[in-house]
Amino acid sequence: MTRTIRSAASALALLLAPILALPACAQEPAGQPAARAADRAAGGAAVDADPALWVVKDEDTTVYLFGTVHVLKPGMTWFDEAVRTAFDASGELVLEIVDVPPAEMQALIARVGVNPTGSTLTSRLPPAEGRALAAAAANDGLPMAALDRMDPWLAGLNLTMATLIRLGYDPANGPEKALADAAAAAGKPVRGLETAEQQFGIFDAMSPPAQARFLSDTLRDLPQVGTELERMIALWSRGDPDALAALLNDNLKETPEVARVLLFERNKRWADWIKARMDRPGTVFLAVGAGHLAGKGDVQDELAARGIRAVRVRY
Repeated sequence: MTRTIRSAASALALLLAPILALPACAQEPAGQPAARAADRAAGGAAVDADPALWVVKDEDTTVYLFGTVHVLKPGMTWFDEAVRTAFDASGELVLEIVDVPPAEMQALIARVGVNPTGSTLTSRLPPAEGRALAAAAANDGLPMAALDRMDPWLAGLNLTMATLIRLGYDPANGPEKALADAAAAAGKPVRGLETAEQQFGIFDAMSPPAQARFLSDTLRDLPQVGTELERMIALWSRGDPDALAALLNDNLKETPEVARVLLFERNKRWADWIKARMDRPGTVFLAVGAGHLAGKGDVQDELAARGIRAVRVRY
């Protein structure tokens, strides 16, 4: 591998869904809706994906573990074969979080990630990074006045999401939306492992140096975020968690605090949730970012440490 992004920018699509889905100030680039409509009208052959799926079982409880990529371009089929069979057999769907009404999300963003008074973000950055922030905002149609009042972590998330939108990625095409819609149609309850406030709190609790590093790395690596995400999606679509873990680890190795709060601590909490859920009968389809189900310290490893074995579903 000649280069890694060495930040969480692309890795967010494998680790953290809902806060990517509703950026605070992102605006869809001019012409983007028409371009998407043209893409849909043009059709074309769908890309068949076979993402990895695991199952945990005891006498009266089954939990399927499915890794997602939270933003996808149109035209990829994955909700079929063993994935669909497992979903149809499940009585409930569990996601990282459930949908949050836009007004509630915006109020949360304003409370935890925006500083309406005081020094601007630009004034706290090195001059070169301030210029890079302004250039990135202009490139993706983000209002600089809004970005300048954000905490570094929130500005970094907005820049990442705006770039992905410009490149044709959309949370509406992601597995969470398809799974939630299918659950609603089937009358299955949908529950969240976390709340939106908890997910924002993951970033807000990061130390100031870690937040500054996150924004700095994001600004540096935005030109490569699309290429890196394409590589991740290719590995996800062919069900290769080992290679996905290697790429994810490279992307996070220089930001250990980000890796700890985004990945490893959450894996432990979710393994605890699954262990507790095994005490009640039923079948659950649990879908979380694919990075949580790949590599050393993943959810499966945490389950094993708790005496629970996750088995790969081959299809």
